Amino acid sequence: MTPVLPAGCVIALIGAESTGKTELALALATRLQQRGVTTTLVAEYLREWCEREGRTPRPHEQAAIADEQTRRIADAAAQGVVVADTTALMTAVYSDLLFDDHSLYASALAAQRGYALTLLTALDLPWVADGLQRDGPHVREPVDARVRAALAGAGLGYAVVHGSGEERLANAWNAINSIASSEDAAGAAVRSGTGGGWRWPCDKCSDPACEHRLFSDLLARRP
Repeated sequence: MTPVLPAGCVIALIGAESTGKTELALALATRLQQRGVTTTLVAEYLREWCEREGRTPRPHEQAAIADEQTRRIADAAAQGVVVADTTALMTAVYSDLLFDDHSLYASALAAQRGYALTLLTALDLPWVADGLQRDGPHVREPVDARVRAALAGAGLGYAVVHGSGEERLANAWNAINSIASSEDAAGAAVRSGTGGGWRWPCDKCSDPACEHRLFSDLLARRP
């Protein structure tokens, strides 16, 4: 089943480092393009920045990186559907965690509010260092907790994606399809009423087993 997504729709992937965001974003964008949906994949600007500068950013450089990520997503949205491999919210979270700087949350959450769907990648994949990370596996849980807290505090819904490889892609694809067809009898998702976001029944659930059941059920109902 191919979801019906309007032009300007942004599917935003967020989550801690080494949770499969880049691989999943590429797979989703590729599938949408293969199904005839005009789709742009917006890569993580931070990665580009680190490769260019040969280091990780300092505190005063974080805001510009977040703003550039948001700008690139907005520019791509003018052309069609967007799959974003991270958003400014992740820069805000790391500024909070690493530098005790909370100043980036307001603008990051304002941008996040305009995205049609937020997919949060779960912590169930093994840690794989890629040479660019600023932390280690022990930081993934604090990052995940801050992401959830920020979304909950702003009243923004999200879907948590579990699994590996094709299972992870299938779960994300089902989330997109369920939201695109949210008016059907299943009622898996409903409008959040917060400016374009969506709220899942257990979007703030901290129980991994509950989240896994949700996506297992979606996978079982896949056309």
